[in-house]
Amino acid sequence: MKILNIVALALLIIGGVNWLLIGLFEYDLVAGIFGKASRVIFTIVGICALYALKFFNDVGSEESAR
Repeated sequence: MKILNIVALALLIIGGVNWLLIGLFEYDLVAGIFGKASRVIFTIVGICALYALKFFNDVGSEESAR
């Protein structure tokens, strides 16, 4: 499960950096690298974002343990 968490986090960071590039420079790095397959990459990043919703419970429990 730890590997899945790391992969999800890494893909979310890549997706966030891509959005940063789109916002600042109007350059889509994922589309530039993967071309038409970028739709698949965006879908995978979106699934990772949905998976990452489970981390809210972990963050809440850490703060209440202090």
